[in-house]
Amino acid sequence: MPSVGVKLYSVFFKFLLKHRLQNRIQSSGDESSSDPFGVTTRPEESVAAPNPLFTDGVATKDIHIDPLTSLSVRIFLPESALKPLEPSTSAGVYSGKARNLNNLAGSDLLIRRNSLGSSNSLLSHKVESRRSSYGFTTGSSSPEAGSSDVYRGYSPSSSGGNSRKLPVMLQFHGGGWVSGSNDSVANDFFCRRMAKHCDIIVLAVGYRLAPENRYPAAYEDGFKVLKWLGKQANLAECNKSMGNSRRPGGEVKKSEVNKHIVDAFGASLVEPWLATHADPSRCVLLGVSCGANIADYVARKAIEAGQNLDPVKVVAQVLMYPFFIGSVPTQSEIKQANSYFYDKPMCILAWKLFLPKEEFSLDHPAANPLVPGRGPPLKFMPPTLTIVAEHDWMRDRAIAYSEELRKVNVDAPVLEYKDAVHEFATLDMLLRTPQAQACAEDIAIWAKKYISLRGHEFSY
Repeated sequence: MPSVGVKLYSVFFKFLLKHRLQNRIQSSGDESSSDPFGVTTRPEESVAAPNPLFTDGVATKDIHIDPLTSLSVRIFLPESALKPLEPSTSAGVYSGKARNLNNLAGSDLLIRRNSLGSSNSLLSHKVESRRSSYGFTTGSSSPEAGSSDVYRGYSPSSSGGNSRKLPVMLQFHGGGWVSGSNDSVANDFFCRRMAKHCDIIVLAVGYRLAPENRYPAAYEDGFKVLKWLGKQANLAECNKSMGNSRRPGGEVKKSEVNKHIVDAFGASLVEPWLATHADPSRCVLLGVSCGANIADYVARKAIEAGQNLDPVKVVAQVLMYPFFIGSVPTQSEIKQANSYFYDKPMCILAWKLFLPKEEFSLDHPAANPLVPGRGPPLKFMPPTLTIVAEHDWMRDRAIAYSEELRKVNVDAPVLEYKDAVHEFATLDMLLRTPQAQACAEDIAIWAKKYISLRGHEFSY
């Protein structure tokens, strides 16, 4: 069973959440509350400032990518992007654990983790510090830090000497559609952890929240970021090809080439971190709670888009305790309807705030993954890792969806964590528990099969 502290915090959390949902329902009745531009965070949310320096091994920056909406992304760039990949790196650190997971990946077995297990890495973990984005440090981790009085964060060198390519992860936060943000303290901590464990560039998506923007706004925002990633890759390639062109008198300088691809205000359209270090052909989707619903939708849209997304390729997705529901209750929905943190009545309120009033149904394609006619056939879905918690009333439907994927030969393992609750690996209070750390490690082991270069699948 969860600890006494978790139970007490759950009571307080549900009381606060219920109050906020009721306020949102009252305000949603006013048509003037609808805002096409939208909001991506709430005033009560604790926000972590971006830090473009590798203070704790990960540099971050925020980008507003859509002028018509509030859609934004926070980029998490691990410091390992500056270091060349060493072929001699030991591949045996996690090899035994990885082999065990590979044996179970295609089976119907559910892996259980004990919440009482210890974690040596957690004991030696240092609290991650927060630095101002205007801070200044010198060293190899920031090659051009201090070269400008305006921007003192990491900026890739024009020579491309440190151009190691890393896979990309699109991360969608949770919050029941009406709360949460990509730059919250908890989400910032989680994304930093995933960037380090998976050796991957994380793009945390700040999608528009309900009820200001109901379905399909959040879903469309998720797919829009995937298309933006493809656009960035194509712009970077154009920039590179222009740099290789010659003119009378010599070769075009790189500093001159950058000025060719600009917007109406003269700003570069190419995101330098992604242009230098991102490999969009190895893209992973990761969704937390309701964000898992968005990730699943984006995976489906990517299948429908096909080659139109080139060079972006979704090679895998991770669904962490997805926010699935349906009109016909499962066993867990009956027995654990009043479970910890997010009980079923409050989740139904969240769905009422998210879905348009004329479309509200617990069997809506956005809510129930088992209804027929949900887009492309399941056999085309990417490999899907599903994370579920023992004390989560939504677990059975997530497991059933994973079983449907396995029936059509999709690699779709399920990791079930004993004594765990909904958002056990991403909630602010539970982020530093051994179980949350173990979950991040398990995700990294599984994802490495699909995002690592050949010969380096377990070299970490």
